[in-house]
Amino acid sequence: MGSELIYRGHDETQPLPDSYSPKQDKPLLSMTRLIRYMLREQRLICVLIGIAIATVFFSILPSKSAPYGGSRSGSGYPFDKMPQHENTLSRLEEYQHRAAYHQVLGSGAAKIPLGLRRKGLRIVVTGGAGFVGSHLVDRLMQRGDSVIVVDNFFTGRKENVMHHFGNPRFELIRHDVIEPILLETNVVGTMNMLGLAKRVGARFLLTSTSEVYGDPLQHPQVETYWGNVNPIGVRSCYDEGKRTAETLTMDYHRGAGVEVRIARIFNTYGPRMCIDDGRVVSNFVAQALRKEPMTVYGDGKQTRSFQYVSDLVEGLMRLMEGEHVGPFNLGNPGEFTMLELAEVVKDTIDPNAKIEFRPNTEDDPHKRKPDITRAEELLGWEPKVSLRNGLPLMVTDFRQRIFGDHMEATSTATSAS
Repeated sequence: MGSELIYRGHDETQPLPDSYSPKQDKPLLSMTRLIRYMLREQRLICVLIGIAIATVFFSILPSKSAPYGGSRSGSGYPFDKMPQHENTLSRLEEYQHRAAYHQVLGSGAAKIPLGLRRKGLRIVVTGGAGFVGSHLVDRLMQRGDSVIVVDNFFTGRKENVMHHFGNPRFELIRHDVIEPILLETNVVGTMNMLGLAKRVGARFLLTSTSEVYGDPLQHPQVETYWGNVNPIGVRSCYDEGKRTAETLTMDYHRGAGVEVRIARIFNTYGPRMCIDDGRVVSNFVAQALRKEPMTVYGDGKQTRSFQYVSDLVEGLMRLMEGEHVGPFNLGNPGEFTMLELAEVVKDTIDPNAKIEFRPNTEDDPHKRKPDITRAEELLGWEPKVSLRNGLPLMVTDFRQRIFGDHMEATSTATSAS
């Protein structure tokens, strides 16, 4: 698929004048008159003296580096005056260069002196119309940053970011970062964005996953644990893809000097999740709302830890603001069996909801719980929202999206009668 510029906040249509009359070219001075003019009153000597003074002045003046260590893109253009290309792919690359150079809370994001207003950054968020990405975009826009969302809408939804339409600091581009290779793998997308970060000197954040630990033999899982992953199992495409993405990220960091940050995200829930994405929380909530049995695989005694999306976004921003590469576990240490999660969903939605047991899936991890000591000590981060407090917010969003049109129609019919 090609790129499509869906929304650019600062576009303004400039009306053309009704008529246009070019100025008449003035005749050039003859060579004789030009030489006579330069020699009159020693003008030539004054010009040469001026050139010499300027040369000496600029040679002894300390050169000022560009923001964040100077431009490494080699373009030589100020970022607010770069040429606008008619080709959308070229425009996308231009935007990515500008935004990745300024990066998400990049290396130049030092503390702002008291009384001075922080200058907003220009940020690219790939997958910014998705579940987690759209919440991150909200936080960045609230801070006053300019945000470019690049998303192919494979799992993301334009509705997740439409509330920013009309804001001149927001742009949305439909594009797949894996093009032109056209392979759906997180490895290729990661490699493309690492290459961009290297070219323009940006700080790069990899959102990895707790799946790198596989079916862990250590509990809870710390960042130094290497994991227990079946490389040829049904889950290995995702597990090993993320492990390879971490490897590439660290190779670019060590070998090419790219500034990187790595977050290992544990189960996250909240508004804007895909309703039928197959994740356990969204499955249970959607099934309970639809009066369907909640599907539990195996005996339901396998455990997971669930964090609310706002806690995750806070952790990601602290990671990018900090000086530590990671990896960092970002998750809520509260541990629930699948049966305990089902009971919380029942208490929140429908006490009469039923549970249906099915055979367990292959390589399903038995336990999953993050050790967040490193994030607490180095990032000053810990989750704030409990499952019982966060789940109702997600349920409200799901109820509106599942029954919204029906509820509106029912309300209209009732008011009409």
